[in-house]
Amino acid sequence: MASIELNGVTLDYAVYSVRAQSLRNAMLDIAVGGRLLKNQQDVTVIRAISNLSLKVHEGDRLALIGHNGSGKTSLLKVLAGIYEPSQGIVDIRGRISSMINIGVGLDNEAPGTQNIRNLGMMQGMSRKEVERRLPDIVEFSELGPFIHMPVKTYSAGMMARLMFAVATDNDADILIMDEWLSAGDANFVQKASDRVMNLVNNAKILVLASHDTGLVRRICNKVCVMNGGRIAFFGPTEEYFQSSAA
Repeated sequence: MASIELNGVTLDYAVYSVRAQSLRNAMLDIAVGGRLLKNQQDVTVIRAISNLSLKVHEGDRLALIGHNGSGKTSLLKVLAGIYEPSQGIVDIRGRISSMINIGVGLDNEAPGTQNIRNLGMMQGMSRKEVERRLPDIVEFSELGPFIHMPVKTYSAGMMARLMFAVATDNDADILIMDEWLSAGDANFVQKASDRVMNLVNNAKILVLASHDTGLVRRICNKVCVMNGGRIAFFGPTEEYFQSSAA
């Protein structure tokens, strides 16, 4: 059974020595809502997540909601294994696919085929798996002969299609998304939307950060509201919207 369980998770980002100018520290402290701390090594840190615990079960479609700086993206990156927590335990059962920063690994000088290999491995695929999936990724991208040309010759839409095709060619148990994925070309939008919905339907667990309340109502059965690195609400989607309307 796929599952996510976090117990007492805290994530701190080191910023700089506390010997930096006091005015600079004060301004940063205001900007992050008073979450500027000093650790035992005399280093200033921002507490992005503070003593957070939650459980997500197979079948759950969890929406992360909160203002910029609330800790949503930091939580996604902890779940995706990009960041190790400073404290606490992260217990994840199932294969994860992260749709965060899907362009990481892109090489503008290399052809599309090599970039598929690069991006696929950044997604956690083995070399053998990338080679097996490559023909389908090429076909879905609709790049034709451009797939053998350097990515620097691509339009923005073509580049988006390439990254999208790689990122969404998987069969993960747990899908981690920072906003709903799309690819820019008008003729490609419906195809891209259908692909994402298929991914979501096949995933055992979805964790989606989104500001789109309509999408949250339509897709998600649970909501987690982040505020200052802590959970302000965690529960059924309808309960969240009812409490927000009250």
